[in-house]
Amino acid sequence: MKLAIRKRKIGNIPVLEVVDDTKIYEPMPLVIYYHGWQTAKELVLTQGRKLAHKGFRVILPDAANHGERKTELSPIPSLTFWNSIQSNLFEFAFIVDFFENLGVTNGKIGVGGVSMGGMTTCALLTKHPEITAAACIMGSPALIQYRERIQFHARAAGFFLPEDYETLVSWIDAYDLSSQPEKLHNRPLLFWHGTQDEKIPYEDVKQFVTSTTAPPNIHFVSSEEKHLVKGDTMTLVTDFFENYLK
Repeated sequence: MKLAIRKRKIGNIPVLEVVDDTKIYEPMPLVIYYHGWQTAKELVLTQGRKLAHKGFRVILPDAANHGERKTELSPIPSLTFWNSIQSNLFEFAFIVDFFENLGVTNGKIGVGGVSMGGMTTCALLTKHPEITAAACIMGSPALIQYRERIQFHARAAGFFLPEDYETLVSWIDAYDLSSQPEKLHNRPLLFWHGTQDEKIPYEDVKQFVTSTTAPPNIHFVSSEEKHLVKGDTMTLVTDFFENYLK
């Protein structure tokens, strides 16, 4: 199969569209896959290719402040980070609407992402019942815990944080999947996480998936890895979407 990799702009959002070259204009399942913190859409292109080879139309956006939208990091801890995730949440439905209006979707929507992109994925599941299946790789459903961890370490290190920090990022409460697992509604959700992850704690994910309130249809895979995605993990993601989105 020959793939078409098309650079597009949806509004002001730079994306890569990866799709079977012979089926560019045919309706098919749509997968939106998000990159991680301080990387870019090109860094998840290998994953995009693997998914497209299985018959998905894959969209890889640059998050705000990243890639072609690169900006200087704010000296205020996590301001740029949370702004990037919130922008992903704002833009998700806009991207879906674009391809639906082109008539090239079939009603099945997959969402996935790495690290910051995995956190985006979990957040989207709280508000978008139209998502069919999702994959969170090295991310976390526990945004509130992550916010509290950033706040603790920033203050301990003597970094400046506004006194109203929690209020400024209070939107996180409404998008924390770990505090409202019922929003998953039995949809298939894959977690992959390294037990030695030094950036996003493995324990936050394990606590969610082993909780008595965790919904069914969660698939949890871990291995003794740090914050790094290898080929086997990308194959795992591809097989998951092939099983639950086709």
